[in-house]
Order: sequence, then structure tokens, then C-alpha cells
Amino acid sequence: MLAVLGVVLAAGALWTVRSDYTTVTPSGGSMEPTYAPGDLVVIAKTSGATVRRGDVVLFGVPEQFEGKPVLKRVIGLGGDHVVFDGTRLTVNKGTLKEPYLKDGEVDGGHRPYDVKVPAGRMFLLGDHRANSYDSRYYGGEDSGTVPVTAVRGRVLDDATAPVVLGLGVLLGVVLSLAGAVCTLVGWLKRRRRPAPPALIAHPVA
Repeated sequence: MLAVLGVVLAAGALWTVRSDYTTVTPSGGSMEPTYAPGDLVVIAKTSGATVRRGDVVLFGVPEQFEGKPVLKRVIGLGGDHVVFDGTRLTVNKGTLKEPYLKDGEVDGGHRPYDVKVPAGRMFLLGDHRANSYDSRYYGGEDSGTVPVTAVRGRVLDDATAPVVLGLGVLLGVVLSLAGAVCTLVGWLKRRRRPAPPALIAHPVA
């Protein structure tokens, strides 16, 4: 019974981890200092419908980055007005607070831009603005924005859930092994148990 419980626990936790989460390792420095090349970043698999401004998302589109998924930060969503005047970045006329920026650089020397984000799309930037190929450079009729359908997941600020699930997998494996050992020990004891003495029939006087 213990082995069965362990298998069920391990299988359930592993299935949840594999279906709901993944990990990526940034190869470039566009998201420094938040995420450096070689960091292991935990991603919650989700659709673009749940994305909010300020989220770091994993996305991929065929015409950019050779279709490979990359990490960028969501600056604007459908209906937002994103403006960079050369020194200040605003969203809907409010100055954007960006404590995550590399060396405090607001836009890495990029020329001013004024973008009204179309419905169902996102305006994305890297945290290291001087070293990020992002919505400022895509161009085209959608002002460099990316469809929300391109989102493959959102970076987790708190990795507690996948860590707990990982521990669940480990606990399940331990319980399975413990149950298997208990079953084996019980079987060996039954095999080594001495046979009961034979009954000797005495003649009746």
C-alpha cells in the first residue's frame, strides 16, 4: 500500500510539473541584471490572456529570433499608449517606474518613439536597453508589437509551487522505495519462517 501511495504521489507531482512549468536559460544579456546569461529561470506555462504589464514573458514568433523563444518584459498591452521622448518612458501619460533597469538606463540611447498598442498585442522591452533587440526595432504596421498569442509562459517571481511539487516527486519516490523494501522484507520473513512441528499420533490404549 505504501509503495502504491508513493507511485501515485510521484506521478501526480511529476505530471503537474511537466504540464504547468518549464525552465529556460538566457543566452544573451538583454534581461540583465534581472536575469543573466546562464541563469536557470522558472516559467509558468500560461497564455497571453493572463499577462500583465511588468511581467517577464517567454514568447516566440517565426519572424523574430529565428522563431526561438526569448524573454522580454511587457511594457504595454492592447490600448496602452507607450511614449519615449528621449529621456523619459511613459505609459498612458504616467512615468514608468523601472527599478529593474541595467545601470538605470531608460532606453539605451534609442531615438524617441510613440506607440499605441493594438488590441491583442504587447509592446516588449529588455531590462538592458542598450543590449536588447525588442519592440523598438521590429517596426512594421503594428509598431513593433507582438501578439499575445505568442506567449508561451510567464516568469515566476516566486518559485515555491514548483519547488514544493519537486519535493512531492522526491517524497513519492522515497515512499515507493520504502514500500518496496517493506514488501521484500515481509516476503523474506515468510520464506524463512520455520515449519510447524508435525503432529505424532499416539496409539489408543
